Amino acid sequence: MTDITFLNELFAVIRDRRKNAKPEDSYVAKTFAKGLPRIAQKVGEEAVETVIAAMKKDKKELTSESADLLFHLLMLWEEAGLTPDDVMKELRSRHK
Repeated sequence: MTDITFLNELFAVIRDRRKNAKPEDSYVAKTFAKGLPRIAQKVGEEAVETVIAAMKKDKKELTSESADLLFHLLMLWEEAGLTPDDVMKELRSRHK
């Protein structure tokens, strides 16, 4: 499985939990129930924690915080109506 395939699978899980899970049973559903402000706040928190880990030069913590950041970013994309493919297309357009 490629990394982008896994990213798309994770995005699909997030989308499914947003639509089908109960907030009391799912962190994703609970966070979506709180709306865009909470999702955006989580992205910001995880971004700061990622930067702190990088400044400490702690690779293990940086890896963990980066995963948290990416997870919450996927939630933000779902809330905003974006997909990983939308973002990859933009990155490809900048690469040319």
